[in-house]
Amino acid sequence: MMKIIHGIALMATAALMTACTGKNEWTVNGQIEGADDQTLLLEASTNGRWYALDSVKLPKSGNFTISHKAAGYPDIYRLRLADKTLYFPIDSIETVTVVSRADAFDKEYTLDGSDAAQRLMSVDRQLMAALAGNSGQGIQTDSVLKRELAKIMLADPAGIVSYYILNKKLNGKPLYDPTNKTDIRIIGAVANAFDQYRPNDPRTAYLKRLFLSSRQPSATQTVTAEEVPLIDISLYDDKGQMQKLSDAAAANKVVVLNFTVYSAEAAPAYNIELNKAYELFHDRGMTIYQVSVDPDEYVWKQAARTLPWITVYNPSTASAENLLKYNVTALPTTFIVANGEIAERVDDITTLQQSLARYL
Repeated sequence: MMKIIHGIALMATAALMTACTGKNEWTVNGQIEGADDQTLLLEASTNGRWYALDSVKLPKSGNFTISHKAAGYPDIYRLRLADKTLYFPIDSIETVTVVSRADAFDKEYTLDGSDAAQRLMSVDRQLMAALAGNSGQGIQTDSVLKRELAKIMLADPAGIVSYYILNKKLNGKPLYDPTNKTDIRIIGAVANAFDQYRPNDPRTAYLKRLFLSSRQPSATQTVTAEEVPLIDISLYDDKGQMQKLSDAAAANKVVVLNFTVYSAEAAPAYNIELNKAYELFHDRGMTIYQVSVDPDEYVWKQAARTLPWITVYNPSTASAENLLKYNVTALPTTFIVANGEIAERVDDITTLQQSLARYL
């Protein structure tokens, strides 16, 4: 629901901007220090082959602006200065700002102008730090790095930054390997999200093929979320007490398992719908086990204290693991647990009461 609301808002904003400016284009601008009279190239890619879209000769001030017609879907572009490249995402018709300097163009820079730009900058900084720390040896098996990147992807699996991470190669080797059991689950989550939210994106078909290639599918196989039995979750609530999902399932006829981010804009409205169901069905044996993956534990704790159901905090060290267990590809995500098993995945929170009635 949150992702759908975000998508609608984004499309509405893009339409409004296009109507006001009369231009269906995006812009990259900024300042490159110490690059007087050097040529800055704007590049795009097709099937991994990068080619020049535009160029500009940088003045002494280093200021530049390049605009280009919107592609109609999110994409990754890059700026090239001599032999150095800097990647940035474009979602629609926004403006991304780049600030760097010529002698460290691809290493010491800032990206601004969109959430995706800041996420991609964070990703590249983490990768550069990992490369510097181990000279690139074994980076594909760096569990801490991969867990942090998985958190970024699962927070917005249908986003262009998730695609960027999955297709990143370091020292000639893919960061996420489709033959690796853990990696393929991440690839599957992103493929599912693209298939659901971006069916017409040219990358969707590629992601589906990448996912299915490791599973040796039949000709009729499609990318769908697998049904899973109840996999236990053990996390602490706001009072410091360990709360197990299995205990909640044993003590109640039905449990609503919800993964969420309290700090998200749509979270209050979502919790209102959960509360309606709680007030209606709690006396009949239903409770809610709500897992927060907020980056700020204090924000979660303040909100959790006001809620009548079980609220637990999923720290960064466990975030990706628990989300992967339940194939969570977007937040919030809700399941119904009945008879000790996952009975149903609720895609539309407004139908939760109707769904719960079948089990109570």
